[in-house]
Amino acid sequence: MTRAPAGWLEANQRRLTAELARVRGLVAQQLGRGEGQPVLARDQIAAATPVPGRSALDALCAAFGLTPFERDLLLLCAGVEMSSDLAALVAAARGENGRPGATFALALALLPEPHWSALAPGGPLRRWRLVEVDAADGLTQGALRIDERALHHLAGLLGLDERLQELAVPVPLPDEPLPPSLQALADRVAGLWNGRSEPLPVVLSGEDPSTRRLVLATACRRLELPLHLLRAADLPAAPADRQLLARLWAREVALGGVGALLVECDDDGEQPRAAAHFCAHAAGRLAASARDPVRLAAATAALEVRLPAVAEQRALWQRALGARARDANGAVDRIISQFQLGPLAIRAVGQAVAEALGESPARAVEAVVWDACRAHARVRLDDLAQRIVATATWDDLVLPAAQLATLREIVTHVRQRTKVYETWGFARRGGRGLGIGALFAGLSGTGKTMAAEVIADALRLDLYRIDLSQVVSKYIGETEKNLRRIFDAAEASGAVLLFDEADALFGKRAEVKDSHDRYANIEVSYLLQRMESYRGLAILTTNNKASLDGAFVRRLRFVVSFPFPDAAQRAEIWRRVFPRDTPTDGLEPERLARLGVPGANIRNIALAAAFLAADAGEPVRMAHLLRAARSELAKMEKPVSEAEIGGWA
Repeated sequence: MTRAPAGWLEANQRRLTAELARVRGLVAQQLGRGEGQPVLARDQIAAATPVPGRSALDALCAAFGLTPFERDLLLLCAGVEMSSDLAALVAAARGENGRPGATFALALALLPEPHWSALAPGGPLRRWRLVEVDAADGLTQGALRIDERALHHLAGLLGLDERLQELAVPVPLPDEPLPPSLQALADRVAGLWNGRSEPLPVVLSGEDPSTRRLVLATACRRLELPLHLLRAADLPAAPADRQLLARLWAREVALGGVGALLVECDDDGEQPRAAAHFCAHAAGRLAASARDPVRLAAATAALEVRLPAVAEQRALWQRALGARARDANGAVDRIISQFQLGPLAIRAVGQAVAEALGESPARAVEAVVWDACRAHARVRLDDLAQRIVATATWDDLVLPAAQLATLREIVTHVRQRTKVYETWGFARRGGRGLGIGALFAGLSGTGKTMAAEVIADALRLDLYRIDLSQVVSKYIGETEKNLRRIFDAAEASGAVLLFDEADALFGKRAEVKDSHDRYANIEVSYLLQRMESYRGLAILTTNNKASLDGAFVRRLRFVVSFPFPDAAQRAEIWRRVFPRDTPTDGLEPERLARLGVPGANIRNIALAAAFLAADAGEPVRMAHLLRAARSELAKMEKPVSEAEIGGWA
């Protein structure tokens, strides 16, 4: 809550004091306590207590069209709160042991020009929540109270209703110019709102919420209007409560000084509907922001806010990095091709880079910028999936040559997609099939997740694991919502997405017998569609490729089968399984390879043996591996074969 300029505030206080004295005089006369004091008329009070511009009371009455009786009724309620003399008179007039608060019956009896419609639900006093009635004692006998926000306004205090302060937060207005494509949108919004008594609602759609917000804030800066942000997720669930909140905002608009309101929607199907309902009952300069256009009203200005073009992004990076842009060794273009960041995100990354580098040598710029982009872009995705820190490298992966070659080809496709799609023009022939989708099929423990780690490490990208069994919902339409949130959040970074348990969704195409079968097929098609349009790499894993519909598998660009390792491959895994710093003594990889388990179980056995050796104060020996292998096989409920572990110790 803020105050108006001191000169106006003092003049307004004198006017309000005089108005309350007039109402007190009217009440005293009716009660026979006038003591011969004349009651000044309103025009006499106005002449005696001039206010620069207009008093808060006059502004409120004009904004809501109050009649003289409604004006005096509002002053009567305000006087009970602000004047002890008037409160005592009202209490005496009510009798009943001097209960506090005015009533409508009392106002009808004591104030001039009374009319019953003053307290009608559709009248301005109740419609705009200027006065509240304690309905427990009936409409005429219930105590009347002036709304706190209206009371503060009469006193000259500026600020939002406290119920709005908790939800509508001020948005800083930018002081830097926008790229031309976004500036044109901001200018259009300003043109739509400038000078209109009833401005059109504006709908902003597009991938990046911060860029949509920036466009609107820039328009408000040009119009010298404050901007508040209301998240649709914070709107009340009950329509009546939303309508009340909208009415409170409309009241602030009528009182003046609130500027514009942006209602921002997340990727949730319910939020746009809640936003549309709120805006239908609000007023003033309203905007709704969502990934897809929100239908607010028949007369709406809809604008699509796209991320800046490549040339504009390059200029933003040059500005954000300053002199260090020269030291990035051409990394800016690679960053633009990989990360979809708006102006605010680019500025934030530039600040993070400046703080991280300090006086570091120029050669560190490229790596620091890349890592800062990853850190900034992963924020949204961290809430939706499990981020795996990729530590595995090509040296850790033991697979047949054909499978290794395919994995390296996947890396090549991701790394060179910008050149092929954009520079060489393949993207101009249509967006279908430009996404890079892969299926990793094989038994549990054969290296599917490790292979995804290796790819992510080679590309220096984040890896996120999504458990499809948790994403798939029995409720119709929910699976697509879950998938959409994941892909939308991942678009900014082009992270590697690893969808575990593809069998949960990609079963054989079922015969459509009911609506659930039909929607199950729609869910599969939606996932494949998003994989085909996703600008990063999406990997599906399955333990049973035969269970997948062949028509779906054919839509994936890569299919990699992870075979159960043979004896030679198991021996190679045993050679690589221990870190360089682990002390070992007398290990025989060929003998260990007789144990028929995949790589994941080999790593479990090696780790358990390391703990046994560490506890004994010894290097890892075959005896430790024997004990660890027996425990692992027992956990797997696999019988111990002497042919496999014989001679280990």
